[in-house]
Amino acid sequence: MSDLVTFGETMLRLSPPDEERLELADQYDVNVAGAESNVAVAAQRLGVDSAWLSKLPDSPVGRKVVGDLRSHGIAVDVVWDDSPEARQGTYYFERGRPPRGSEVIYDRAHASVTTATADELPTAVLAEADCFHTTGITPALSETLAATTAELLRLAQSAGTTTSFDVNFRSNLWSPAAAKDVLTDLFPDIDLLVVAERDARVVLDAEGDAETIARELDEAYGFEAVVLTRGSDGALALADGEVFTQPTYEAADAYPVGTGDSFVGGFLSRYLDGEPVPEALAWGAATAALKRSVPGDMATVSPAEVREVIGGTTESLSR
Repeated sequence: MSDLVTFGETMLRLSPPDEERLELADQYDVNVAGAESNVAVAAQRLGVDSAWLSKLPDSPVGRKVVGDLRSHGIAVDVVWDDSPEARQGTYYFERGRPPRGSEVIYDRAHASVTTATADELPTAVLAEADCFHTTGITPALSETLAATTAELLRLAQSAGTTTSFDVNFRSNLWSPAAAKDVLTDLFPDIDLLVVAERDARVVLDAEGDAETIARELDEAYGFEAVVLTRGSDGALALADGEVFTQPTYEAADAYPVGTGDSFVGGFLSRYLDGEPVPEALAWGAATAALKRSVPGDMATVSPAEVREVIGGTTESLSR
């Protein structure tokens, strides 16, 4: 039995070595990358028994994804797609330093995961878990996945499992209006909402300061907790009517991809263990800071490293 179960797409990331241009590269580093699997890996490495559910092509590239995720200790339970159309989503990532920005090119259309239904997934594990987590990327990928995400959240919450959701808006997948229509229909089945402050404003039409946004979301939808991530301004959480803030920890910016997922994994590692929200925020912020020094998309970190970043104290503030 896994304490944390996640569901979503995981892709293969192809990156030229160092900061070489994509158009000039004749070799690529290959990494496994997906929001929900990133969260599962971070939480697993910080002591939470974690699992990832999905649908993959029954092919060497699909098995590559499974092998890499299992190497981090998470349980992987996938539906294997052996249809002639089965394919694995990929993306190309060119890392650049200012004034040249990084570039991402996706090749994920019609990936096997976009056809995954609740009926074919091992949904029994949801009732056995402490928490089920997914993100707004998943329902954006297809109408089928929007329905599947809704059903999985409903099944998990009805079984008494805490449901966690990161809005994770991606403008290359859908418009803010389309995202709001779908996501707000999911909110009644979500206990813990994680949302970037910018996404709350752009997608959910939220106004005011961070605390006002959190309180209005809580009042409108009755979440158990709301966590707003605020980039360099840190994070804010609202739980049981109390607000907590957490600054960022000093970190390099060498490998920023996956930082948000790492924050969620770090936060859940303490939150699901029943620790106070300020400690969960500190673990989220420290895990995110460490990720910025780690290549790839996943936070391959340890509890000892997180504690060292925090410095033995929880630097959250409450009021």
